[in-house]
Amino acid sequence: MKKAIGLLGGTFDPIHIGHLRPAIALLERLNLAEVRLLPNYIPPHKAPPDSAPEHRLAMVQLAADYTPKLVVDARELKRNRPSYTVETLIELRKELPDTPLCFLMGMDSLCSLNRWHRWQELLEYAHLVVSHRPGWQPNFNPTINALYKAHGTTDGGQLQRRLGGCIYLFDNPQLDISSTQIRNCIRLGNNPQYLLPEPVINYVREKRLYQSPVL
Repeated sequence: MKKAIGLLGGTFDPIHIGHLRPAIALLERLNLAEVRLLPNYIPPHKAPPDSAPEHRLAMVQLAADYTPKLVVDARELKRNRPSYTVETLIELRKELPDTPLCFLMGMDSLCSLNRWHRWQELLEYAHLVVSHRPGWQPNFNPTINALYKAHGTTDGGQLQRRLGGCIYLFDNPQLDISSTQIRNCIRLGNNPQYLLPEPVINYVREKRLYQSPVL
């Protein structure tokens, strides 16, 4: 069996250190071969992105180039329709039959997992690795509580020994930063330095992304 890889999906509008620090921490803690960043084309659970797919992909690529062992997987951007995690995991499992897949998510996503498309199938293809986010504690509804009792583990080594099927809670409080806050910061003409990787800030400025509309 090959070394496990991490998968981190998101709108990434823009990608920022609140996405990247947990990815790096998980990469190191779980001894992953890499973490793949998967920008969504149209996120099913959110409003449409502010910036075009090509800009979001370019920013994710700049962040990955700046960070060892982070790589970009653009498959969801090529679908031109809502991005469903289960479809991505099915594709990756076919491509990587001997590689454990660790899908990274926040605690808020796990708490609402039973509202995801074909959520019951996710663990057939991957592990779920759940980072705590500020203000969120494991307060599962009965459905998710039963799922965690059946699949939860505190042994990170299982994520390397099995192709999928585990839920691993990663006690890693994420930085309380959101893309919405950053977009608002830029619209107000404020400085987003240290919230984004420097190459991403330069790209945002060069392309004049997230600017206030001219009246």
